[in-house]
Amino acid sequence: MSEAFDRKAALRAYKARRPRPGIYAVRHRETGRAWADASPNLDTTQNGLWLRLEQGRHLDRDLQAAWNRWGQAAFDYVILEALEEEMSPLVLKETLKAKRAEWIALLAAGEDPFTGDRPPRTSPC
Repeated sequence: MSEAFDRKAALRAYKARRPRPGIYAVRHRETGRAWADASPNLDTTQNGLWLRLEQGRHLDRDLQAAWNRWGQAAFDYVILEALEEEMSPLVLKETLKAKRAEWIALLAAGEDPFTGDRPPRTSPC
């Protein structure tokens, strides 16, 4: 009886958990190149993402080409920022959109959020 009770309690706990929205990146291990995106549920995004990439259906052509060239073993799924604050769906959508843009700009600028390294800054002459 306790085994059935534990199973029911675990099922209730699973159903009661809240999704964790935020920003993630798919990072190429060797080059460090990363593609950032937003998700309303960081904990479930990787499976669907990997499936789309394996099937050749990802909308980001650069990421898909890199995946096709090097395969799954060359990439990591990295959570860049998790949003802990509870928000209404509309505010969450706008917040994720803004955070995604920030992370894309940060990665495009050459900053490495995985090591904290920043690109060398050159001062104007």
